Amino acid sequence: MELDPLILSRIQFAFVVSFHAIFPVFTIGLASYIAVLEGLAFKTRNPVWTKLSGFWTKVFAVVFGMGVVSGIVMSFQFGTNWSAFSQASANFLGPILSYEVITAFFLEAAFLGVLLFGRDKVPAGVHLFAAIMVATGTFISSFWILAANSWMQTPAGFELRDGIFHVVSWSDAIFNPSFPFRFMHMALASFLTGGFVVAGVSAWYLLRGREVEANRKALSMCLWLLLIIAPAQLVVGDFHGLNTMEHQPVKVAAMEGNWETSRNVPLLLFAIPDQENQTNHFEIGIPSLASLILTHEWDGEVPGLNEVAVEEQPPVAIVFWSFRVMVGLGMLMILFAITGLVLRSGGRLYKARWYLQGLRFMSIAPFFAVLTGWFVTEVGRAPWLVYGLMTQAESVTPSLTGGMALFTLIGYILVYAAVFSAGVYYLMRVLYVGLEDADDEEHASDRPARPLSAAHVPFEIESGQSGVHQAKPMNDGGH
Repeated sequence: MELDPLILSRIQFAFVVSFHAIFPVFTIGLASYIAVLEGLAFKTRNPVWTKLSGFWTKVFAVVFGMGVVSGIVMSFQFGTNWSAFSQASANFLGPILSYEVITAFFLEAAFLGVLLFGRDKVPAGVHLFAAIMVATGTFISSFWILAANSWMQTPAGFELRDGIFHVVSWSDAIFNPSFPFRFMHMALASFLTGGFVVAGVSAWYLLRGREVEANRKALSMCLWLLLIIAPAQLVVGDFHGLNTMEHQPVKVAAMEGNWETSRNVPLLLFAIPDQENQTNHFEIGIPSLASLILTHEWDGEVPGLNEVAVEEQPPVAIVFWSFRVMVGLGMLMILFAITGLVLRSGGRLYKARWYLQGLRFMSIAPFFAVLTGWFVTEVGRAPWLVYGLMTQAESVTPSLTGGMALFTLIGYILVYAAVFSAGVYYLMRVLYVGLEDADDEEHASDRPARPLSAAHVPFEIESGQSGVHQAKPMNDGGH
């Protein structure tokens, strides 16, 4: 059987990006949370805020390191697997990716050292400034990465001459039509991810009766944040959907499983898309609701997949179901945020063990929402790499063979499995020590070893797991 280098290269990049994306989406939100904690500690001199900041900074450092290691190879893949695309888009993507390194990564790396090791070595104001700079660096990084990816989704500000993209307006290229919506969508996804992870870990500690005062404060802060951010994400997602329908109607058609351009289109809750026969089986839907959501009119017209040739349609089943998983998890997040408000008003927030257990498992949900959002974004763009202008088949390295692509894919899987296993091990050690004093932490290795079962970690991971896609519990966007 002949190995297809295009398919293998797509699988390889999808694996690397999916693995990498879960780390920055967490660290972006967590860095802002740490900056807030540092600000509270600086203003109030309350040691509880200092203790919380110190603990979550350790978590941030481990996850940040995993993100750097897993993400650094993505840029190399542009040259090894997608050299035709790299050559064509270098005038835009080259400077953009360089700006990300110069303005963001250096900023994060420099001030992270101060944040990690400088608490007792620099003035409190300098330490707070370092925390703010790290948080700022994460958003600058996501700005440039999303500008690059958004340009591939909705290219603007360029001229195509002899197969090469030449930038004629940097402002139009960077602030392309989909960028504002995708950047906001991803920023909110980062806050949701950080908020639910901190809430889930705090709930786990409360269930075990550890550092009750500090973890009550942490949980309370996160639930107030989630009460605002979760519904806001729904609103931003609506605007993002309208923008996508305007610029990428075929992607929207795949998201809705809509084959014929028509009005009064139902919102399908369940269906089995049959791309070969261009139809759906076993449809269950709400009449006219898709038209209302996408056009804000009951009888609004929704584009159909049959507007383009079959070879220009994305894999519909993946896009269709990924979109429903993402939205379903988003609605579940809103439900948990509102439930927290109800319990708080009744004085039962810290006593409702079922809710605290639920938060434990919800700490995984945002990662799945982000991954499925990426699937919608990237798979929904197929077969285009630069939407409407350059296909994936035209972008792959001409001299790449299937054997070469398979070899590197297997190598990445093995290396990433090792990185993930080591990262999770050290992360679990940090969580086991918790918010205890430094003296206790130094002697943590003297404690009897305990298995990392469901009772000892804030979320469950199947034994033998080697990739994030196997874990059990946005936007477009990425880092």
